[in-house]
Amino acid sequence: MTPTSIAWNRFGLGGRPQDQLPDDPQRWLLDQLDRYDPRPAGIASQPSSTEAIEGYLSIRNIRRMARESNAEDRGREQVQEVRQTVRRNYLQAVAARGQQAIESDAPFAERMVHFWSNHFAVSVQKNQVRGMAGSHEFEAIRPNVMGNFRDMLRSAVLHPAMFIYLDQFQSTGPNSQVSVRRRRRGRDEAGLNENLAREILELHTLGAQGGYTQTDVTEFARALTGWTVAGISRARRAQTLPNGSAWANYLHEPGSRTVMGQTYRQDGHEQSLAILDTIAKHPSTAKHVATKLARHFAGDEPPETMVARLEKTFLESEGNLPSLYRAIVESPEAWTVEPVKFRTPWEWSIAILRATGGSGMNARRFTRMQQELGQVPWGPPSPQGYPDTANNWAAPDALIRRVEVAAQIAALSREGDVPALARHLFQDGLNDSTATWISRAESPEQGLALLLSSPEMMRR
Repeated sequence: MTPTSIAWNRFGLGGRPQDQLPDDPQRWLLDQLDRYDPRPAGIASQPSSTEAIEGYLSIRNIRRMARESNAEDRGREQVQEVRQTVRRNYLQAVAARGQQAIESDAPFAERMVHFWSNHFAVSVQKNQVRGMAGSHEFEAIRPNVMGNFRDMLRSAVLHPAMFIYLDQFQSTGPNSQVSVRRRRRGRDEAGLNENLAREILELHTLGAQGGYTQTDVTEFARALTGWTVAGISRARRAQTLPNGSAWANYLHEPGSRTVMGQTYRQDGHEQSLAILDTIAKHPSTAKHVATKLARHFAGDEPPETMVARLEKTFLESEGNLPSLYRAIVESPEAWTVEPVKFRTPWEWSIAILRATGGSGMNARRFTRMQQELGQVPWGPPSPQGYPDTANNWAAPDALIRRVEVAAQIAALSREGDVPALARHLFQDGLNDSTATWISRAESPEQGLALLLSSPEMMRR
């Protein structure tokens, strides 16, 4: 692979026929940090998280009114209409994300959006998240990609999509005003939920070996009580935030909290924010984030030298993300020919669509293609997000699906000179075997299908 091919494919999202070969691939990548658009038109037009919340709340209201008016048949019809709107909005959000990736002139920056969105994963496998998974990326991730890790952490984990996904909206302090009143009335106490606290520590910041204990998880969970979702019954008296989250002080566990040896005496929501700020700059967080970034750009077994370099940059810059991106681009380990990364289904599909001009896929077909390939957009099976190593994506049946999709895309394309396209995308990194098979193809369509399913296109 040439430096240009590495820049286009490993750092970017794949080359396009109209892309000019950059004189300086590293400079081309770094310039994208200034060209990145956090709110392009296609994404700015998508429904917000508050609109998604209103849709879910309307289902409850419809059902209640249907019961009261003895019109349950009509109620079911109205609920179905709302659910269809949610599904339609999800398809449009997936399509907007895909279209931005396919058309972007700043693909390195867009790759970082996808990386961080998967790092702070929510999942549509929980039905209530479907309507706001897109808004989580568009509102919490995109605006902070060129900012500071601390700010992205706050935005991502204090978003209503995360609250719903990890059940934070149900968490109540054992000694909160609400719990005290319930005990006085002889009612069952609302419980403390530790999901969000645990995932922040284990997945988003410190890492599984980051030095925290179960006691730290519980204490952090107590500090997070009070964060909920605007509009739900328990948030009627809460302070509503623009993104659809809410702060309900009457749900918050009073008193000071001690997490990882540090005591936090702040009142209300300031307590959880202070804890987030501390762990955002913790050395374990620096190592955890550096390891994931090195794995993403320099192979499934992240080079220790690169991890150390990124870790040092994270700490010295206090989590400045563009500084990290520059350190990645300047790392020689990320520019070696071997080992290469095996593309995830999402990465591969975007690369083949960039290579073929998008092929005019509508929202439904584009989303169905992702599902067929095995990587449902915003649909990882757990809060860990989708895996980033070859053994999770290179199974024989998965490769067969890619070959089938490649044939479908080739049939939609009007590419005539496939050998020229192959040389443009991979320069002298094109394998002799691949070049031979393409040259012997019976038609441009068959040649393009061979290129799109070639080993070069499968890897970055």
